[in-house]
Amino acid sequence: MGGKDERTRIEALGSPDRAETLPVMKRHRKNRGMPPPATFDIDTLPGSSNLTALEAAAVIRRTPGALEQWRRDPNHPLKWRYVDGRPLYRVDAVRDYLARCDKTAKPP
Repeated sequence: MGGKDERTRIEALGSPDRAETLPVMKRHRKNRGMPPPATFDIDTLPGSSNLTALEAAAVIRRTPGALEQWRRDPNHPLKWRYVDGRPLYRVDAVRDYLARCDKTAKPP
């Protein structure tokens, strides 16, 4: 066995003990937590404006996963529509939903 040839082959393949190992790539997961409060005032927006699911979740203070569950129920009072495969919520629909929730809240 030629010592020089064998050493060159091992150096070319790299040693598993080397400190320069590649970082482990983590799987990207959706953030399912509560989004931060909205940075805009929904009352100042025109009623025909559209909100993304994350923006709508921030306004009504629910998780995006809750909105995803609600979209599975076609009779849910919060209305949406799909544009280019993404759900969008009209500002006036979000306002109506919030007003309806205020009316149905029971006084203490």
